[in-house]
Amino acid sequence: MDIRFLRAEPTMAHPRGRLLAVRGGRLHVWAPDGWDVVGGTRPEGARPISRAEAEEWCRAEGVDEAVLDTVPRPV
Repeated sequence: MDIRFLRAEPTMAHPRGRLLAVRGGRLHVWAPDGWDVVGGTRPEGARPISRAEAEEWCRAEGVDEAVLDTVPRPV
């Protein structure tokens, strides 16, 4: 798949950082209700992570790893 994952810097609200994904040049952030499109560029401090690290983030956050395959395709 053509999906790249990133993790934003930790904050008080998100101690493990936010999970981000780029697909087709479009940036998304994982939210409780699914993937949301983020306008603009990659947040400062966000770093690329591997698929395995994204799976680990999902397990730590109690999110089904299957969400990693549901990043929307650009229209």
